Amino acid sequence: MIEIRVAYEGDLHCTAVHGPSGTTLGTDAPVDNYGRGELFSPTDLLAASLATCMATSMGIAARRKQIDLHGMRLEVRKHMSGDQPRRVAKLEVEIHMPLPEDHSERKLLQSTVLGCPVTHSIHPDIEVPITWHWEGG
Repeated sequence: MIEIRVAYEGDLHCTAVHGPSGTTLGTDAPVDNYGRGELFSPTDLLAASLATCMATSMGIAARRKQIDLHGMRLEVRKHMSGDQPRRVAKLEVEIHMPLPEDHSERKLLQSTVLGCPVTHSIHPDIEVPITWHWEGG
């Protein structure tokens, strides 16, 4: 169990404290929902959680196989629904791999992304299209 403590600071800002490390992060409501958009919004954190979980999961798998993923980049684009209730409708992910398209562990890395804990935790109504860019060679 990990505890995260959240304090509402007013003006739609919150501060979250990660129990084990004491690291903090702040949030703000997005501009299109009464905020100033000065920090990650809660739904931005969902998008960031997905991309960082995918990257971390691939990093673990790559470490086991002694594959260097240095330079790997992920981009995620969050799309909110146009209807009610307000929710994340789609998280488009682009993965830029520093490996060639014919890499021997390509299937392992791709299946690892689909198996990351955040991917499994996202509601099935949220679309998660993934585009791979194999840029090594």
